[in-house]
Amino acid sequence: MRIFLAMLAAVLLPSAARAEWHEASSAHFVVYADDSERDIRKFSEQLERYHEAMAVITQRTLPPPSPSNRVTVYVVRNAAAVQRLMGTDERAIRGFYLPRAGGSVAFVPQVDARTGQPDLSMTVLLHEYAHHFLISNSGFPDPRWVAEGAAEFFASVKFNGDGGLNIGMPNAIRYGELNFAGDVTAEDLIDPKLYESRRGRRYDMFYGKSWLLYHYLTMEPARRGQLRGYLQAMRAGKSSREAAETVFGDLAQLERELDRYQDRREILGLVFQPNQLDTPQVAVRALSAGEAAMMPVQIRSKRGVTREQASELVVEARTIAARYPGDPAVLAALAEAEHDAGNEAEAIAAADAALALDPNRVNAYVQKGFALFALAAEAEDRDAAYRAAREPFLALNRIENDHPLPLIFYNRSFAERGVQPPENAAHALERAAELAPFDISLRLNLAIQQLREGQLEQARTNFLPIAYNPHGGELADGARTVIERIDGGTPPDGRELQLILAGGAAQAVSAGAAEGADGS
Repeated sequence: MRIFLAMLAAVLLPSAARAEWHEASSAHFVVYADDSERDIRKFSEQLERYHEAMAVITQRTLPPPSPSNRVTVYVVRNAAAVQRLMGTDERAIRGFYLPRAGGSVAFVPQVDARTGQPDLSMTVLLHEYAHHFLISNSGFPDPRWVAEGAAEFFASVKFNGDGGLNIGMPNAIRYGELNFAGDVTAEDLIDPKLYESRRGRRYDMFYGKSWLLYHYLTMEPARRGQLRGYLQAMRAGKSSREAAETVFGDLAQLERELDRYQDRREILGLVFQPNQLDTPQVAVRALSAGEAAMMPVQIRSKRGVTREQASELVVEARTIAARYPGDPAVLAALAEAEHDAGNEAEAIAAADAALALDPNRVNAYVQKGFALFALAAEAEDRDAAYRAAREPFLALNRIENDHPLPLIFYNRSFAERGVQPPENAAHALERAAELAPFDISLRLNLAIQQLREGQLEQARTNFLPIAYNPHGGELADGARTVIERIDGGTPPDGRELQLILAGGAAQAVSAGAAEGADGS
């Protein structure tokens, strides 16, 4: 394991002699990269312009997220580093994203932002951020074909040197699918049961056809407004097929129009001139020597480690912290490594040392809270222990009022003791889900709590995004079963619910979707 960590550090860091780590902070992103100040600023500006263009096109706009609820992007050396972090040898993987309340992260290889033409790694990031954006700005989940078609539509972008951008460009990868992959019709996309009944083992054109249909409905003047009408009809209670036949008309005719659209010599996108998008504000700073040295540890910690991996990683963290004992960022990262390794007393000591140097160090409060909650579970006086465990999160709430973790752990301080959460604790979990609707595990916990309390309509609402998660899986299947039981008047009790969700519950813990060249 020590050899593996040394190899990982070598891959994550280009070389000790070229430690030029910077942090770029903007309204919706935090980016860490071993790159020049100019290039990381340009990359961050592109991400913010992309966000704003999506907000204009979809007419979905929310206030900027709480600082800790932004997406943090770690730029590592190459695709091999991404694959090592993900724990796969699949060479098609060019980046992945993990949606977490108060800690959403993405990992991508070095990105060349200078040309304005996104490479495959940037395209993967843009695709995943489109999912993040759309889920964050809608209380009702889009059908899978809309979610994937939209992500493919938006990720086909070109950043122009004058500050403008083109979005909804022709998508070469999806064109290849449409020409060579197994056939999928518009009717298949709109009727999921029909698609599943026809689906074979061969890779098909689901993503390509989803992109084409979304592009057509967005860009074709004769169909303007129909996509919005289709989604509104679904939100009013119609099935996907009923809504489509009401709004789109004859599906066979729609298929013929798509065939002609695909054969067009030129497909247009949307063009934003520089004056149509606000100039993004990006603050860039060079990391301290200690932060740069700790970056490989931080990246691995944020990805998530097993207890065995953590026991090795904490040795590296202690070595670095011994060299930089006066750096609060280093001490907070050490606290995280100690907690991951199960060393709760050491984690608390490191967090306290960080807070003594910087009382606003958010990650130190989080890691101290995590450690105290772990200790409280085994304490003799559990009531007193859980009250103490809430203190770091209460302090964090005073610094960052809309950070979701204090709300989540206030609720957990009751649930972990088997105590019925008071009304304000139940509302705290609801508020956390509003702040971080992209976190599937949070949404699942809220839905389960509401189901147990007999709040069937609210529970159904919160099971919906899980059931229609664009990356599906066993958890989505279980959520659909729960919804069917609620609709049928026989909601599952605690034991039944556990059995229904058992196959996919672990999926919620690491619900981030990894996407390769095929976007699957």
